[in-house]
Amino acid sequence: MSKKLIECVPNFSEGRRGDVVEAIVDAARGVPGVKVLDYSSDPDHNRTVLTFVGDPESAKKAAFACCAKAVELIDMEKHHGEHPRIGATDVIPFIPVANVTMEECVELAHSLGKDIGEKLNIPVYFYEEAAKRPQMRSLPKVREGQYEGLKELIKTPERAPDEGPQTMHPTAGATVVGARPFLIAFNINLSTGDLAIAKRIAQTIREAKGGYKYCRAMGVMLEERGIAQVSINMTNYEGTPLHRVFETVKSEAARYGVNIVGSEIIGLTPMQALLDVADFYLRLEGFSRKQVLEAILG
Repeated sequence: MSKKLIECVPNFSEGRRGDVVEAIVDAARGVPGVKVLDYSSDPDHNRTVLTFVGDPESAKKAAFACCAKAVELIDMEKHHGEHPRIGATDVIPFIPVANVTMEECVELAHSLGKDIGEKLNIPVYFYEEAAKRPQMRSLPKVREGQYEGLKELIKTPERAPDEGPQTMHPTAGATVVGARPFLIAFNINLSTGDLAIAKRIAQTIREAKGGYKYCRAMGVMLEERGIAQVSINMTNYEGTPLHRVFETVKSEAARYGVNIVGSEIIGLTPMQALLDVADFYLRLEGFSRKQVLEAILG
């Protein structure tokens, strides 16, 4: 029987204290059956994205272990960063990789959320495919008000959590758990320190404002570099490819006399997403994935 494989990409509200990040990652490493693939921290966002894979039960154990460690080491009362967040462990998505259905990932998310609520005393919201309420399916919707605002909003019926206590954890806040397809975190850095320009560009490409489908975007400042960034989440790279968004940001930036100075992908990404970019910019004719040596070697 083929092995079931799930990817988990938890995001933590810590990107500046290396010892804390390592302790959280070690919590995942310590679970048999789990392999840590990648983790990256951003001091401006004050956020760390961890990626690991494993069979469903092992992935769930690792996600819980990381969340428990974050409760110990992260105090949201002292947290400041550019990225929206509602808790120490901000979001935990499960992604089907091999021999696993989305429905199984949803069941896993619901089981983990129940454990986090009962054992760690953290309110939990379910999102994307695991959402129990249509209006809470979108992650930006769940995060409205962020950590500070949710302290009061959580008391209202429409923002009541799906699991756990009906009040915020005093230091760990709340957590979002879900199941979704692959998401690409794609950031584009601009040659300006004018945050308003980045925000206007983000509005142009964001699906919610009439931009590209499957595109979520916001403008943030990278304080250490003194430049503005268009921070993007692509929820379906096949529906809207990276190069299309990149070219639009480039064109919109030019209207303000601004250039793109670089871009970055946070965490892991499917090979096909990058092959699509290469195909577009190189104007390849008749190109096939079968021509990629690493893809053939496995």
